[in-house]
Amino acid sequence: MAQLLDPVALSRLANLELRARSVVEGALSGMHRSPHHGSSVEFAEHKEYSAGDEIKHIDWKAYGKFDKYYVKQFEQDTEMRAYLLLDCSASMGYQGAGVSKLDYARMLAASLAYLLLKQQDQVGMVAFGEKLRGYLPPRARSGHLNDLLTALDGVRAEGRTDLPRAIAYLSEVVQKRALVVVFSDLLGTQNDVRHLLRGLRARKHDVVVFHLLDKDELTLPFEGTTIFESMEDDQKLVADPSDVRKAYLAEMAAFIDGYRTGLSEGDCEYHLVDTATPPADVLLRFLTGAYRARNRGRRT
Repeated sequence: MAQLLDPVALSRLANLELRARSVVEGALSGMHRSPHHGSSVEFAEHKEYSAGDEIKHIDWKAYGKFDKYYVKQFEQDTEMRAYLLLDCSASMGYQGAGVSKLDYARMLAASLAYLLLKQQDQVGMVAFGEKLRGYLPPRARSGHLNDLLTALDGVRAEGRTDLPRAIAYLSEVVQKRALVVVFSDLLGTQNDVRHLLRGLRARKHDVVVFHLLDKDELTLPFEGTTIFESMEDDQKLVADPSDVRKAYLAEMAAFIDGYRTGLSEGDCEYHLVDTATPPADVLLRFLTGAYRARNRGRRT
């Protein structure tokens, strides 16, 4: 099963919907085996049935999957809306031995959309590079999954990135509490990105960042004199990786830690993702994190 969920194997499946369904099924299978058995399938919006709960709120689909009774909890002031922010800048097109970061982001975003829409939540999408590339408002209607998958299939990795502009746009669009999920390598971004994301959280939005990096970027495995070319401008650097590897890895560690610490301090959820990791494992980690957040008395 694990081989079937490998990113490269998934990329060979016929279409994005099939890939998304495979990732979701893999994650739910892992959830079924975990100590948190099924409890966070609905993004921590379910709790196990107990005496006194309204029988009409029992989720029979969840019962069919997990053979336990779960009650869906509803917020009084808003319904669940999710916005998927997809980085489509040129650096997202980097592909080492596996799939490109953009292809991985597509699979993960499609899987999340598939799962959310199956539980009748509303999902929207913002694709961005140096400027806005596309926007789909959140909907839960029949056929919206196909619209989202078509939009995801249509994005290309090109140009520079401007995540602050995308966040600023979203801040204007989102009026009610929402789940905001960012898929990006965060390369070429500035410190104000952390500030802006923390600002969204301060406005009661739930913020999740999937920081996508290729294993090459995490380890700099190259040998011999190498020409490093920027994917977003004309800069080039000729270097022997063995001469710069130690300094590079230290800079990369500081870069990652800056986002992990900065976002965590602002109560935003951060996930570093090596694109060689099966997407189902990443989704499962997200779901179990949502479960723990509910046990702490809040949504992530």
